Amino acid sequence: MNVFISGGCKNGKSMFAQHMTRDMAEVSGKKMYYVATMIPTDDEDRARILRHIDERDGWGYETIEIGRNICDCLERDGIDPEGVFLLDSVTALLSNEMFLPDGTCNFQAGEKVARELLEFGRRTGNTVFVSDYIYSDARRFDQYTENYREALAYVDKALAKACDQVVEVAYGHTRFYK
Repeated sequence: MNVFISGGCKNGKSMFAQHMTRDMAEVSGKKMYYVATMIPTDDEDRARILRHIDERDGWGYETIEIGRNICDCLERDGIDPEGVFLLDSVTALLSNEMFLPDGTCNFQAGEKVARELLEFGRRTGNTVFVSDYIYSDARRFDQYTENYREALAYVDKALAKACDQVVEVAYGHTRFYK
C-alpha cells in the first residue's frame, strides 16, 4: 500500500509515518527503509536530521540517504524494492531538485520529482510519502518561492491521486481522506 501524508511543519507527520511504516512492515514481514532526502545546508537542518535519527533509533530502519534522483536508491546493493519505505520528505526532495548546488533553479523540477516518485511508488508498492502542507499562506512570495509552492502542489496532487491512502496530520491529529 502506498500512503501520502501531508500536514504543517513540525505537526507530527514524521512520527505518524514511522508508526504507519512499522505497522506495514510487521504485517508484511518485510524490511523497513527510511529514505532521508534532506541535504543539510545549515545548523538548523543538521539539528533536525539528528532529531529524526534519535526518534527512529531502535525501530529497525535501514537509512538510505539520497537527495536527488530518488529511484537510484532502489538500484543499490542490499536494497530490497519489495521492502517497506518511508520517504521523508517530498518537500526536501523537491527543494534539492529545484535549487541546484551551482546556484541555478530548475523550474521543471516538479514534473521530474512527480514522475520519479510515482515510479518509486510503482516499483515498491509499499511506500509512505511525507510532504509539508505550505499552501494556506495568502501572502505572495518572490518568483522562486511561488514556483516552488506550485511545483510542490503539483507533486502532492500526483501522489494523492496515485496513493492508496491520503492522510493529513495537523497538531497531532490525523484525518484520512482516502
